[in-house]
Formats: sequence, structure tokens, C-alpha cells
Amino acid sequence: MKCRNCQTQLQHVVLDLGHAPPSNAYLSKAQLHAPETTFPLKILVCHACWLVQTEDHTAADELFSNDYAYFSSTSQSWLSHARAYCEKIAEMLHLTRDSFVVEVASNDGYLLKNFVAMGVPCLGIEPTASTADAAERIGVPVLREFFGAVSATRLAAGGQQADLICGNNVYAHVPDINDFTLGLRLLLKPRGTVNLEFPHLKNMIAHNQFDTVYHEHFSYLSLTAVIRIFEKAGLRVFDVEELPTHGGSLRIYGCNRHDPRKTTAAVTAVLAEEQRFGLQDLGFYLAFQQKADKIKNDFLAFLIEQKHAGRPVAAYGAAAKGNTLMNYAGLKRDLISFICDAAASKQNKFMPGSHIPILPPAELEKRKPDWVVILPWNIATEVIQQHGQIKRWGGKFVIAVPELKVLTRRSC
Repeated sequence: MKCRNCQTQLQHVVLDLGHAPPSNAYLSKAQLHAPETTFPLKILVCHACWLVQTEDHTAADELFSNDYAYFSSTSQSWLSHARAYCEKIAEMLHLTRDSFVVEVASNDGYLLKNFVAMGVPCLGIEPTASTADAAERIGVPVLREFFGAVSATRLAAGGQQADLICGNNVYAHVPDINDFTLGLRLLLKPRGTVNLEFPHLKNMIAHNQFDTVYHEHFSYLSLTAVIRIFEKAGLRVFDVEELPTHGGSLRIYGCNRHDPRKTTAAVTAVLAEEQRFGLQDLGFYLAFQQKADKIKNDFLAFLIEQKHAGRPVAAYGAAAKGNTLMNYAGLKRDLISFICDAAASKQNKFMPGSHIPILPPAELEKRKPDWVVILPWNIATEVIQQHGQIKRWGGKFVIAVPELKVLTRRSC
């Protein structure tokens, strides 16, 4: 396999998680009786441009299907994050009724609905019908396709160049990152701004977040790699923010190469931090496998101990990261009896690989498990606040990543 950015032959495996089904391929009861497709789940690092990437085995249209089950609006904390961003960027860029905003991978309209409320013209680009339908129901216009240079050229030719292009947690999901980035440049007005948010590779490795590796994530991004990808497309990163979302993310601010805005000191600082931390050192990457194995083994040991003691364990959050953890650990219903999730699109389905049933959150009260494993550890505080009633019967919350830990309100 060659690097998706610079075409260098890839030689260095960062993490090998065996075989797993696509992490958002939730199953109906009827599908449990059919063969289940799995793919190797492995990430490699390019020693030339330092892009970390999943080994090629799946295509985007197989992963992001019309019945895609991830709806961004399920998380209240994420809705708050999106609303705060819209208010901030609208003031910063002086967005008005004469402006035009495009969000790539607009999902269910969780973000653009804020611009609709402000009266700022906008367009979502979203290939999955399930989420696009939800967005249109709340008044968000949607173009239903995958984004790239072709669609950007067509929109620009039709007079729809953007003052702002935003994309939250999409940049890691695109198989052809160069074509996607070229599309950003083609769609952008000469003085327009690109905002992309993505989990920071530094935090993924530093905090043992191996469960964020799954087939839908084609790339794992550092600022070092993103700057090089932007430069190839004729764009420049002129500012960056470090955010707490998803275990530690970056929000980059991009512009056309010759835009007069100066590059901020924040860009220099993050680049220097990445170099100090080892993101241009192969040894830093090659130690990741051992950390992932320890998390998996500690989690399995905990579940087996509870099984022997007769203490039932459930989980909360049928998240993609949870599927990575459970499939790597080889978990089945004997160790985790059920998983609760607030998303109606996932309820009464089954987790891919493990086949653990997904039920409404009310099942916690009915079944009263001794332990609830929060699989989306990045929203653990929100989950505890919403479901703190489990302490009435002596129930406790626990996470496995970045390390096995029993949670309380204070520990979050």
C-alpha cells in the first residue's frame, strides 16, 4: 500500500487489531443468521509525510450507506459545541444574509440549523439518506453526495462558492484526502475560510485511544501532516485551536495560499509540540500496539472477574469506538449482556461482530446491572449526569479507555 497523500510505499505498522466488521454496520435480528463480512483493521504511518492511515480494504460507499445510524444530534454536549462554534465564527467572519456557508458531512443538520436560525444562507453536503432526511425536516438544505473536486467544481460554476466551509470529524473519513482537499480550495471564495475539526493524533497515541481506530477513519491526523496536504492543494493553515472534544481535537483555520491573513503563533506552537512529542519519530508510533494490548487485557480481566462474582455488566453507548474495543477483545453476551443507546436508529439492533443487543436507556432501570461500561468515554460526564440513578441500586460506571477506571461525578 502507498501513502494516500504522497504515494510513498508504506512499511511501518502502528497498530494491528485483527479483523472486524465496519463499526457502524449495526445488525437487525434477521441479519444475525447471515454471514458477517469483516476486514483487517490495521493502521500504518508514512515516514515521508507522517500521515497515519488505515490499510486499504473498504470503500466509502460501503461504510456510509443510506441507513447510516450515526446521528450527531443524539449528544447534547455535541449540540452545545456546535452552537457555540456557529456563534463564534459568525461574529469572527461577519457572516450575514449575503454570506454562504457550506458544511461537508452535515449529518442530521445539528450544526447548520444554527446558521438557518441566524438567516445565513447555507448548504449541507451529506451522502447518507437517513441523516440527510433528518436535516431537511428541520429546514437545512442538503446536497446528497460525497464531496470532492468534481462536486466543488460544479457548485462553484453555479455561483455557489463559500465564505465558510466547515467540516466536523469528516476529514479523517475521506478515502481520497487529496481530492477532498482540492475540493475545499475549488469551492472556497478567494477570501473564504475553511474550518475543519478532527481528533488530534498526538492525543490518540498519548492517551491510548486505540478504540478510535476503525474502518470509517481512513486517516489519523496531525497538524504536521495536514499542513502538507493543504499546501499540495493550494491552501494554507493560518490558525489552529486545541479543543477538548473527542479526547482532544484540533480546529484548523485554512485559506487560499495567497490570502493576506498572517499565520498565527498558535500554528508554530502546535507544530513544535508535535515534534517534541515524537510525531516525527517512528519509535513513538511503534510502541502503540503494546499499550492497546494492555487496555484490552485489563478490560477482559475485569469482565471475567465480574462474571465469576455474579455481578451483571451492561454498557452504555453503541458507539463506533465501543465496537473497536469489543471486537478486538472478542466480547460476546456472556460478559456484557446488553448495551443502551439514546439513538432510536440503533435501538433493537445488534452490535456488529459481538451481536450484543442495543436497547433503550430505560432498560438500565428495569435490569439494574451492577456495572455500566461507558463505551463513548468522551461523553462520560454527560452519561453520568443523565443516568446517575444507577447508584440507587449500587450500580457503578466504568470506562476501559484510556485505562480501566471506576467513575463518579467527581472523577469526570
